[in-house]
Amino acid sequence: MPVKSRAPRAGTGPNGIQVIARAAAILRALKEGPDGLSLSQIAQRAGLARSTAQRIVRSLQAERLVMAASPDGGIRLGPEIQSLGDAARVDFVKLIRPLLEELWRATGETVDLAILRENRLIFIDQIPGAHRLRAVSSIGVVFPLTNTANGKACLALMPDTEAKEIAKAEWMAEGVRRNLGKLLRDLRTARKTGAAFDVDEHTDGISAVGIAFRDEKGSYYAVSIPTPSARFVRNRRELTKAILRIARLVKSTAARTGPI
Repeated sequence: MPVKSRAPRAGTGPNGIQVIARAAAILRALKEGPDGLSLSQIAQRAGLARSTAQRIVRSLQAERLVMAASPDGGIRLGPEIQSLGDAARVDFVKLIRPLLEELWRATGETVDLAILRENRLIFIDQIPGAHRLRAVSSIGVVFPLTNTANGKACLALMPDTEAKEIAKAEWMAEGVRRNLGKLLRDLRTARKTGAAFDVDEHTDGISAVGIAFRDEKGSYYAVSIPTPSARFVRNRRELTKAILRIARLVKSTAARTGPI
């Protein structure tokens, strides 16, 4: 009895792989043309014949991966791309919460998580310290960059030219004058050691050590341990060691989920 040949599944075999590669080339071309591209432009940028590009674009439109850019024509990325991106995006706030808890257990001090938005730090998570005398801020509070440990940790991830522009703008907005040379030295130390410090700079009687990192979208985050200054002076080495260990865990976790 003759055996019927089985048709290859969609997307398998050399032809299927080639179609996927061509579709990916078209999507990448559209990513570089957010206002929309004509079929001729898509074909040219993706290195395809116009007829081939047209056939693949039709299939992508059926899946809502591309859409018409305007009634007059042109193609742009479709809404399904955004949905796929949202599903793949790592939620670093949830991801880092167990590490914040670990840092809190190791130190007994308040642990803060902040995100950089428009050159200001916004506190988005916090675990209050276990001591009766402790440093606590409210979620949503905005902090400056140049005189806070977490702010300086963020600036240390940037080139000096960018950090200087941010510092000058911050000081102008606050109507203050600060030592730019000292700030740049602090940033160099932070880059070398991995941690930044605020010793009675932002708030009298409160000192802190901070680290910063970036998520897969390039957003800046910072973790800090604000502590009453008298206790900070006694425990500075231990607090720094604990937060640097967490910094290594953050990078290790990020390496498994996407680049920081």
